[in-house]
Amino acid sequence: MRKYLLVIFVGVNLLLGGVNGRFYKDAEREIATNGMSAVGDPGMRRNGLRVAFEAWNFCNEVAHEAPGMGSPRAADCFDVSNSTLLHKVSEADNKLGIGKTFKGLSTEAMHRPDLYAVEKELYLGSLCEVSDSSKPWQFWMVMLKNGNFDTKAGFCPENGKPKPPFTTSKNFPCFGEGCMNQPTLNHQPTQLLGDGTMRGWFNGTYDLDADIGKGLTNLSFYEVIWEKTLGSGSWVFKHRLKTSMKYPWLMLYLRADATKGFSGGYHYETRGMLHTLPRSNFKVKFSLEIKKGGGPKSQFYLIDIGSCWKNNGEPCDGDVLTDVTRYSEMIINPDVPAWCSPTALVNCPPYHITPNNAKILRNDTANFPYGAYHYYCAPGNAQHLEQPVSLCDPYSNPQAQEILQLLPHPIWGEYGYPTEKGQGWIGDPRTWVLDTGGLASRLYFYQDPNTPLAKRRWTSIDMGTEIFVTDKDEEAEWILSDLDVILL
Repeated sequence: MRKYLLVIFVGVNLLLGGVNGRFYKDAEREIATNGMSAVGDPGMRRNGLRVAFEAWNFCNEVAHEAPGMGSPRAADCFDVSNSTLLHKVSEADNKLGIGKTFKGLSTEAMHRPDLYAVEKELYLGSLCEVSDSSKPWQFWMVMLKNGNFDTKAGFCPENGKPKPPFTTSKNFPCFGEGCMNQPTLNHQPTQLLGDGTMRGWFNGTYDLDADIGKGLTNLSFYEVIWEKTLGSGSWVFKHRLKTSMKYPWLMLYLRADATKGFSGGYHYETRGMLHTLPRSNFKVKFSLEIKKGGGPKSQFYLIDIGSCWKNNGEPCDGDVLTDVTRYSEMIINPDVPAWCSPTALVNCPPYHITPNNAKILRNDTANFPYGAYHYYCAPGNAQHLEQPVSLCDPYSNPQAQEILQLLPHPIWGEYGYPTEKGQGWIGDPRTWVLDTGGLASRLYFYQDPNTPLAKRRWTSIDMGTEIFVTDKDEEAEWILSDLDVILL
């Protein structure tokens, strides 16, 4: 393990040019000799980019398309031949919306925005798919989500069950009717510039009547710019996310999702970059520079892994009443505190498992690492929960969910994760090599008693931030490159 820690803590910064070449080459050799990649574009180094865009409302649906924008799905996919970019997706494809047909569209989805978006993603995936091996793959996914929730609109189920309009004392953000709208989407198809740089972008706002060209004061805003030097280096993804008083809870991630089946948080076929689903023996490598943090309520995820299995351990099958989305998220914003504590066991998982597989119960106040956990919440459809327990929000996924949020702590050092607050934060760009599989196999997730252990297959791996219900405009900015998932 010492050799992995050496690679992790050298503070390599590919993005700023402050690269310690010897250590970086050591890291590359380490990966090359120990495993194979689970993604179609290892390290983001393929000249021909594959990237897509998806936007969701609070419960991972669409409900209504933004006027003139089409369904909130888009892609920028191309190959390179003789210094020419050969695009696979037209802007007419990206503007497709309800009522407009495309190959494979079902009659049922033609005028239903939620279903249309799902089938449009599959269509864009068919245009972008790379089939140069026995395991085809489609694209990296930019995911944007609006946390506004209009409980009177009746759009979102409750733990998978249909939920009619209701009122509640819980403080869900919503400025009134229409607060769950989809954003505008502007797209610059990737171009090859005179200096050999390839560059393109997606951006937009949730404020549908705004002109972002006149400034972002009091406006929401998102942007992802990708660029790469033709023939060398990695694609560099530059992200910006800005909240406003009308849209105080926004999420923006870059995801590697399953190429088929269900990705984390969804109950339908998706497309993505993970042609092989990692389980317990894998590492995740990437370079990350955080330039702006997004304020004290920005739950910036160094890494977020997602999957789905039922409470009895069986794999998910699309039945939203019994499927459960499972997430584990490492938050590196040093302003985010540990809600888990000896006096708040309700926010802690029932137990912690050490790297040598010892189990520490949460009421063992002398040994349980309370500071390593921000928050744990259990699935709302679980029948045998250990008390005390906090139930996860039942509305923000199409089915019940379980969330385990981690914080930097010495206990995670064995896996290459940050051990102290501030590591990897603003002013500390790093290349990370995380033993995500080793950690994920030891994390607590609920399961019904006396049932076969679930086979944990991670269908989504992403980085980015969830700026959580701010009371003023906040902005996050970060740069991601070199992402790879290595099977050992």
